[in-house]
Amino acid sequence: MRRSLAGVALAVTSMVALSFLIPLAALVLSLVKEQGVNAAEQRAAALAPVLTLTTDPNALRESAASLDAADHLVVHLPGSGALGTSKAPAALLERAQQGRESISQEIPNGWICLQPVVLPGDQVAVIENFVPEAELTRGVKESWAVMFFLAVGLVGGSVLVADRLGAKVVRSSKRLAQASHALGRGDLDTRVDPMGPKELRDAGLAFNAMAHRMTELLAVERELVADLSHRLRTPLTALHLASERMAGTPESDRVEAAVGELETELQAIIAAARTPLAVGPMGQGLLGTEPAAGHATAGAGGSGPRCEAAEVVSRRTAFWTVLAEQQNRSCTLDLTQEPTTVSLSDDDIAAVVDALIGNIFRHTAPGTPFGVQVVRTAQAVELVVEDGGPGIPDPDRALSRGSSTGSTGLGLDIAQRAATATGGSMRIARGPLGGARITVTFALAPSAPSGRRLRRPRTSSRRRPAWTRGRWGASAK
Repeated sequence: MRRSLAGVALAVTSMVALSFLIPLAALVLSLVKEQGVNAAEQRAAALAPVLTLTTDPNALRESAASLDAADHLVVHLPGSGALGTSKAPAALLERAQQGRESISQEIPNGWICLQPVVLPGDQVAVIENFVPEAELTRGVKESWAVMFFLAVGLVGGSVLVADRLGAKVVRSSKRLAQASHALGRGDLDTRVDPMGPKELRDAGLAFNAMAHRMTELLAVERELVADLSHRLRTPLTALHLASERMAGTPESDRVEAAVGELETELQAIIAAARTPLAVGPMGQGLLGTEPAAGHATAGAGGSGPRCEAAEVVSRRTAFWTVLAEQQNRSCTLDLTQEPTTVSLSDDDIAAVVDALIGNIFRHTAPGTPFGVQVVRTAQAVELVVEDGGPGIPDPDRALSRGSSTGSTGLGLDIAQRAATATGGSMRIARGPLGGARITVTFALAPSAPSGRRLRRPRTSSRRRPAWTRGRWGASAK
């Protein structure tokens, strides 16, 4: 914008300067030329009275020399030669003598003035005054130079003034743009100092009001989530009491473990809802910041949250087997033995697994099989969850938050945001079991800093947890 304003000032001032400079330059040239011709005619007219008094050559030469030191003043006497060096063409000289006509005309290399004078005896003498071309343009170049430098100074001054005025506008616009980018990246404390023209000051005040209101709304929303989550403790307490009354039965231990796990998760939700806004990769996703494909936003250079995805997947899949066993669902688990370090926390990966497997239990009939697989590629870790249900008829719509028929669409949105936070992606297809096959790709995290060791899953084909054997039909690489 600053260059544009300076360019506009340069263009406008230049056009104005040229519109005055060109006519003025032509006028100066015309005035100088006219002054030279008038001076020549005046000198010729001043010598005419001398001719009426005497035709003595010596007297005429002295008079001509006194009037024109450059010896351009020549007298043509009748019947004798010219008194001086004549520059007049013969045709013009004859015309002046015969027609007794005063002639002032441009000739090559200058200007000629011929003034006829009638002598006694009806004879005609001609006074010639030649003005060289240099005399006709004397001082013109100097005048043009002065005008040129004056125009350059005016144009430069206008550009400088426009640049200074534009600098204030640009500085205010840049600060507003930087604050907007910072707010978009999740810095909710960003504010701007309103400055510049009135319109930009109003925009800055509006931005500050918007950022303040946004912070208030997010804080209220998170507090509401914490309050709603806290209300679930009442039915959890009832479940605890019910599990105590079931003590001694085969199902009591499972119910108690499930209730304990649910209470732990609920406590984590309440704690997360009441922490500062937009922390961690998933928090960045909530604020709408999405990194470019292939670039992780967390864990850069080995810092930030990190975890072994295969280990978290194994643990969370084990949790879901309790419900799967009650609904006669078969499950397969296939875990890679290679490192699966991603730039997300254990809770983020667990939320993805819970969302995807939870969707299977909510949207497929009891007894529907499902499978979980973790695959390591050269640059990423792929989490694959598939089932034998009816599948997802419209994958694109399913990926839109809150638009799925009969569902909030939040489960798939959680998985997609987690993948995007690491620079990965998510796709939906139909799998070998006949139902939906959801593949969530997480970009591998950078190498861990020296001295930091991450846990690796120990599941293998020789040694598997008890829940993966028997009628679950699980297999692992």
